[in-house]
Amino acid sequence: MFVKMICDDSIHIDSNSLLLLHVVSSKFSFDLLYFHSTNFNRKGSANMEAWVLYSILILLGLLIIAAALIWILGVKSQSPPINKAIHALPSMPYEDITFISEGLTIKGWFIPAKEATTPTSPLVIIVHGWGSNRTRVLRYVEPLYGEGYSLMLFDARAHGESDPYPTPSGIMFRDDVVAALDYAQTRSEIDPNRIAIFAYSLGAFGSTLAMGQDQRIKVIVTDSMPSRMETMITSELRRHKLPIFPLAYFIPRIWYYRLGITAKAAKKLDIVSTIKRTKTPMLLIHSRLDDYISSADLDYVIAHVPAGRVEHLFIHSEGHRSSETDPAFFATALPFLRKHL
Repeated sequence: MFVKMICDDSIHIDSNSLLLLHVVSSKFSFDLLYFHSTNFNRKGSANMEAWVLYSILILLGLLIIAAALIWILGVKSQSPPINKAIHALPSMPYEDITFISEGLTIKGWFIPAKEATTPTSPLVIIVHGWGSNRTRVLRYVEPLYGEGYSLMLFDARAHGESDPYPTPSGIMFRDDVVAALDYAQTRSEIDPNRIAIFAYSLGAFGSTLAMGQDQRIKVIVTDSMPSRMETMITSELRRHKLPIFPLAYFIPRIWYYRLGITAKAAKKLDIVSTIKRTKTPMLLIHSRLDDYISSADLDYVIAHVPAGRVEHLFIHSEGHRSSETDPAFFATALPFLRKHL
């Protein structure tokens, strides 16, 4: 396998694949040198023309191999690992739920509000990241449940127990969030005018896109969100010391091609422009010690949206999946939700 997605927005480049590329490239290079050494001293234009033709064919072959490897890398990077293991359950009463997103079945949990004092309660929909499932965001549940919110967690398509999907992306997360909103409005115990999103990483990216087209989201809190589609790809290329160019150029285009959208349409899938054209209250949280999605992505958003449009918090928890361990995380997020929900 040429590339393998690992848990929560990461790509692992298989060393065997790189060795294969090295061997194939070395074989072509050896053939070219052998032909050159045995034919260079032959006289006549025919031999020179043959040498030129052979060289062109070799170069074309190398280009075809390179294009094939880039295509395979692009396809595999768009295929998260099948992480179906539900290795943990909510510690409070919950209900298994299913709903439909673009014809496919989504599975999740609904957790009713603790000691509800009114016929309806506000809802917080919690959204996981790439290559993950709903168990990975149970870490957010206890503090939110303690605030009296009903909670909903679900596995995005191609993740967890939900149906498979051939081309998962931030766009798919967007559409699954919208489907979750549709389902939430069928619950009689939920106040349809008080629905929040609490989303992590690529799930936050998709949720922000959903905010741009669905006014049912009243407030959104994001954790470790990439603000540009290319961010995850370039981060992984740097981590594995692979060339940013041309891989970072081609892989997003492979994604868009497989999604059936044009480059022009893809430009509209922009977090900054989405935030600019909406008024939904947002709290964006990112750790300065995130070793996968750099906090520079939050700096980018702050620099490009109007002053005061969003609230933000930089914390100092280690890694990409531990923001909630910083005391400032919930100390900031919970009052923000109280104020706007």
